[in-house]
Amino acid sequence: MKTEITHHLTPQLLMAYSAGTLPEAFDLIVASHLSLCDACRAEAESYDAVGGALMEGETSEMSAGSLEATLRMIREGGAAEADAPCAAAPPATAELPRPIRDYIGGDLADVRWQGMGMGVRQAILPVDGPATARLLHIPAGAEVPDHGHKGTELTLVLKGAFRDEDGRFGPGDVEVADEAVEHTPVAEAGEDCICLAVTDAPLRFAGLMPRLAQPFLKI
Repeated sequence: MKTEITHHLTPQLLMAYSAGTLPEAFDLIVASHLSLCDACRAEAESYDAVGGALMEGETSEMSAGSLEATLRMIREGGAAEADAPCAAAPPATAELPRPIRDYIGGDLADVRWQGMGMGVRQAILPVDGPATARLLHIPAGAEVPDHGHKGTELTLVLKGAFRDEDGRFGPGDVEVADEAVEHTPVAEAGEDCICLAVTDAPLRFAGLMPRLAQPFLKI
């Protein structure tokens, strides 16, 4: 999957991923995005370099200004991106990023979907910890019910695209939604939208029917 990515992960998420402090579900979506996005992968590797330098500093003294220089390189992006190794190319026929394929034991054709109503389907992935991860299959033109968030929701587009109050999200894009965000994602016409969505708290639905179904759908 090679496309122009315009919505990226935040520095805070990338630093937490590098430090190993994210829940497993968030690790999965970050790793999946990094497999698609050269810019975020280079930035994440720069944070890895900072962490490595700090660890080395526990036994040997860092040169004056080395941390500041590394952080400046992260901000400027150029040097870190130039030195970043290329991600391993997926098989020519692969439809999902490798981290997701590893979780489901196959590719998109192997996903075991469950209906959620209105043509929307989901597949909950087996992750440990308090956060959840699921693949969503939203028919072209269909919408996800209006909802807010009690925590953080990350949504990575894998195929197709959707639009909501924050703009358009296409393949490789990540939407970061927190408690201040309330939206109604709508899949674009022409192609079904497939996403990976992770949450660390239940969603807050506006409508009665989604709220009634929520315990059964585990969202």
